[in-house]
Amino acid sequence: MQHTPHDLQATATLLSRTGLHTGPQFAHPDGSLDICAAAYVAVRGHIPDVFYDDETTSIRLIQANPRTMAAIRAISAVLDTQPCETKNAAGLYEPDHIEHVSHWAATPPLGATRPPTLSEVIGRILRAANHAAVHTPAA
Repeated sequence: MQHTPHDLQATATLLSRTGLHTGPQFAHPDGSLDICAAAYVAVRGHIPDVFYDDETTSIRLIQANPRTMAAIRAISAVLDTQPCETKNAAGLYEPDHIEHVSHWAATPPLGATRPPTLSEVIGRILRAANHAAVHTPAA
C-alpha cells in the first residue's frame, strides 16, 4: 500500500498545528518542527528527544525510516531546485533530500528576502501529496 500521499497530508496538518521551525536542530521547545522532522513525526507519532539537541542522530533516525524518507523525497521532487549530493558511508555520492527540503523551507530563494511562509511550505507539501497520489500505481 502506498502511504506517501497520506503521510504528506498528515505532515501538512501537523505543521499547521505546531508551526515551522527553521533554526538549529529539528525541533524547538515551543513545539515547532523542521519540515523533515514533521514528516517523521507524522509517520511515527512521536517526537524523539534527539530532535531537540542532536542533529546527527536526528538525521540518522529520519534516514532509517523508509516511509519518512519517501515523504521527504516526494517533497524534494516538487521543489524548484535539485538536491545537493553528499558522500555516503560507502563513499558513493547520493542526493541529500533531507538537506534539500530543510534548506528550502528555511532559506530565502535567490532574489527574495524571506524564506517560504508556513502557508507556502504547507502548499508545497500538499502539492507533493497530490503528485504522489497521481503518479503512484495503486497497490
